[in-house]
Amino acid sequence: MSFITTLSRPELEVLRTVVKTVNFKHYPKEFCTNYEADKLIDSLAPSTVARLLRVGIDSGIADK
Repeated sequence: MSFITTLSRPELEVLRTVVKTVNFKHYPKEFCTNYEADKLIDSLAPSTVARLLRVGIDSGIADK
């Protein structure tokens, strides 16, 4: 079972936005897809994902 399936839709959208903004900022635009972001999110530990989610919400990255 994939960790990403345990996330709600709004949480997943926040995490995708954070990953695309922070982790993929130097990648070509065609690489920055939801699929690639999901693969990265799924490879992270649950505690790291929780921290990314909290940072994304607190810093307002999710509102962009």
